Amino acid sequence: MIDNIFEILMLLCFGFAWPFSIHKAYVSRSTQGTSLFFLYVVIAGYIAGMINNVINGLNYVIWFYIINTVMIMINVFLLLRNRRYERAAATVE
Repeated sequence: MIDNIFEILMLLCFGFAWPFSIHKAYVSRSTQGTSLFFLYVVIAGYIAGMINNVINGLNYVIWFYIINTVMIMINVFLLLRNRRYERAAATVE
């Protein structure tokens, strides 16, 4: 446990922010301030962390990576949904 404490703290800090981002994207129906490239880079980082976790001995830390990755994927789906809304609104105007 103690050898992974800083990795867990990092994942908890990032993980704490994702629900706010999800809520903002869901409520606003806007892509403003959200970058698909950024989300993909973060997902790639989390995947690298999971691979490291598997290579160096699978332990419970991988669940923090999985939970964060799921929240980012929700953000990606909301961004794509919001992009459709914005395009539909632009064609109506």
